[in-house]
Amino acid sequence: MYWVVVMIAVVAVVVLSIAGYKNSTKTEIASSTTPVTKNTESQKVSPVQVTPITHATAVLKWAGTVLYTDPTGSTSAFAASPAPDIILITDIHSDHLSTSTLNSMGGTSTIIVPQAVMDLLPQDLMARAKVLKNDETITEQGFQIHGIPMYNLPESADSRHSKGRGNGYVLERDGFRVYVAGDTSGTPEMRALQDIDIAFVPMNLPFTMGVEEAAEAVLAFKPRLVYPYHYRGPDGLSDISKFKQLVDAGNEEIEVILLNWYK
Repeated sequence: MYWVVVMIAVVAVVVLSIAGYKNSTKTEIASSTTPVTKNTESQKVSPVQVTPITHATAVLKWAGTVLYTDPTGSTSAFAASPAPDIILITDIHSDHLSTSTLNSMGGTSTIIVPQAVMDLLPQDLMARAKVLKNDETITEQGFQIHGIPMYNLPESADSRHSKGRGNGYVLERDGFRVYVAGDTSGTPEMRALQDIDIAFVPMNLPFTMGVEEAAEAVLAFKPRLVYPYHYRGPDGLSDISKFKQLVDAGNEEIEVILLNWYK
């Protein structure tokens, strides 16, 4: 009887040791071969696929719809992207509005614009465009699109971006909200935004705002994910790594995703 008890005890120890080894091995494999950063995890759960093209130009794929923001430059930059269903134009300046780029794309996409942009479009593009004013909302192809004021602070008569001329945009579908800021400072309207899942925020003095102001604005409206974009100025590229550090230090729940907008 004694030896039976001893044998049972030995077997139990071996089984437990093997189980412990397997569990520890699984943990080591998981930690060493499947690292998951906050950024990659966030991109997995977002319904929006973001492709940076350049500066203020991006391709967003969302719920089977393709949206372009401020398409400029050669159409070769869009060769790997499907044709747009919706195009959003924020302002009249050449880094946001290129009628030659729009014409070269052809197609039948709807173009959402502020009135100042509409006034500069040729007839063929004007026929596809819809004007959206600040603080107005339209519905297009299942998306609610809301115009957000974008302008420089302090406001002045000779401002590069005066209030009411251009549009930032909040896009919403199925409760998911994306903010495309355009050329703007960290305005009260930006800081008052709520429930933003993805934000595209500029930072290039003297045209928009500096890194510190951009971080302060983001910490005020608390988007879930934020992409620095439109960050090239007269002195080169803004320090987006510093922007990330400031946001991380202020609110670790806000995830900053750094992409290469200037290849």
